[in-house]
Parts: sequence; structure tokens; C-alpha cells
Amino acid sequence: MRDIHSDITVVSAIGAVVLAADNTPAAIDLQGYNAAEIVLSIGIGGITFSGTNKIEFKLTHSDDDSAYSDVTTDDMLGVTVAGAGIIKSLVAAHAAAAVYRFGYKGGKRYLKLLADFSGTHGAGTPIAANVIKGHGFNQPEAAQA
Repeated sequence: MRDIHSDITVVSAIGAVVLAADNTPAAIDLQGYNAAEIVLSIGIGGITFSGTNKIEFKLTHSDDDSAYSDVTTDDMLGVTVAGAGIIKSLVAAHAAAAVYRFGYKGGKRYLKLLADFSGTHGAGTPIAANVIKGHGFNQPEAAQA
């Protein structure tokens, strides 16, 4: 049997929470790892999203945890990045919970994920995001149970 457990560790980018406004992005340090996957879990939308009332998930990266820049399509796997580092946009009804994943190959040490709310959000939307760090320099990875 193949073992993925010993090859990955998981950190929270956005803790499981109902949001109606922007989160404060935490810096995710990728030092010691050669791979990262962003996993975005979105519950049923608290509102009916539109081009005005929307959530855009913006990914930025940095070498020094000070100056961040937007990721581009060349930095990612499985997604075409819209301008301003947007890896996912909620601009239409989101009637069922869903999970999305995005591979990061940009090569910078730090990542930040912002849930950027625009318009009016009278009710929040359940959101969680994790970064799976893989191919670490020190194997096996410690258990996180």
C-alpha cells in the first residue's frame, strides 16, 4: 500500500468559519517542502452571489513574508488565475457545499490566501482552507491526529 500520510503535513490557511467579510490572511511557511496544494472548502452560500455581491479568493506569495505579489497562472496547477491572484470566484448561486483544490508550484517560501468580499453580504458563507505541504525534506512527517 502506498503511504501518503508520512509525506504530507496540513496547515490551516482559513479556519473553518462562517464569514461575511474579508479574513485576515495568515502567512503559510513552505520552508522545507517541495510541494503545496491549497484545498478550499465552501459551504452553501449565505447569499446568492453575483458580479457585485461576490467572494474572490486571492492567493499571494513572497520570498520574505514582507513583500507579497499575486500568483499567476504560471505559479499554479489546475487553475487559470484571473487578475490580482484570483484562484476562485463566487459570482453565481452556490447551492451545495463543494471542495476545490489548487496546486502551487511558484517556488516562493510564503503563501497567503484572502477571501475578498465585495458588495453586501447579509448572511455569512461557511469557508475553510488548508494548505497541504508535501515532499518535505524530513521524512516521515509527524502525525497530526
